[in-house]
Amino acid sequence: MSTLIMGIVNVTPDSFSDGGRYLDADAAIARGLLLRAQGAHILDVGGESTRPGAERVPVEVEQERVLPVVQALAAAGALVSVDTMNASTAVAAVEAGARIVNDVSGGIADPDMLSAVAATSADVVLGHWRGPSSDMYARAEYADVVAEVLGELTGRVEAAAGAGIPPARVVVDPGIGFGKIGEQNWATLRGIERIGGLGHRVLIGTSRKRFLAETLEQDDAIDVSEQRRDLATAVTSVLAAQSGAWAVRVHDVTATRDALKIATSWKGEGRWTRSR
Repeated sequence: MSTLIMGIVNVTPDSFSDGGRYLDADAAIARGLLLRAQGAHILDVGGESTRPGAERVPVEVEQERVLPVVQALAAAGALVSVDTMNASTAVAAVEAGARIVNDVSGGIADPDMLSAVAATSADVVLGHWRGPSSDMYARAEYADVVAEVLGELTGRVEAAAGAGIPPARVVVDPGIGFGKIGEQNWATLRGIERIGGLGHRVLIGTSRKRFLAETLEQDDAIDVSEQRRDLATAVTSVLAAQSGAWAVRVHDVTATRDALKIATSWKGEGRWTRSR
C-alpha cells in the first residue's frame, strides 16, 4: 500500500480530542516533529476547531496560532498542510512553507479561498461540507448519501477548476463526520471507490470521531477510551487504504502506520526477515 499518513497537529484550545495539549507553539512544533518521526508523511496544522458545535475564531487568532508552527515544521523539512477555511490564512501559511491547503468547507466558507489557492503552487483538499460546525448535524439529511456527496464534491471540483486550480493539485475529502451521523458515515466510507471515480486523490479522516465510539458502545456500556478510538481509527484507515485512499488523517500515527504495514505484509507486498 502506498497510502500516506497525515498527522494532526491541533493548535487549538477546544478541538474535540486533544484541544489545549498543543496550543503553545513550542508544544505544537514538538508534537509535529514527533509525528513525523513516528512516520507521518504530512503534518496538518490547524488553529480553528471544527468539532461539532464549535464557533469560528477571528482570523488573526488563527494565524497567530498556526503560522509559527507551519514555518518551523516546514523549515525542519516536513511536508506541511494548513487546515483552514480562511483564504488569508491559507496564503500566509503557504508563504510560511505549507504546500497543501486543507479546507474542510471545500471553498464555501470563504469565497476568496479557491482563487487565493490558485495563485499559489499549493495543492488543495476540498472537503464535503454543508455548513458550519455550530449546527452541522441539522443538515444531515440524505436520500442517498454517497450520490449526494459525489454530486456536491463535483460542484466543488468544478469551482476549483473555474478558479484556475489544475486537476493535479486537487484532493477530495468526503467529510466523514461533517454533516453526517451514524450509518451515513459508514455508507460514505463504503463509497470511497466511487468517490475516487471523480479522478482525484481521496483523503479520509475518521480519527477518533463520534461514529466510531457509537459503534463500539453497542458492545458494552463503558466509556470508549482514546486508545480504543485509535484502534478503530487504524482499522478504518487500513480499509480506506484498501479502497484506494491517497491519505488518511489521524491523531495516532504509530497505530495507523503499524496497521498499514501489517496489511501490506498480509498482501505479500512488504519486506519480512526471519530472525534467528
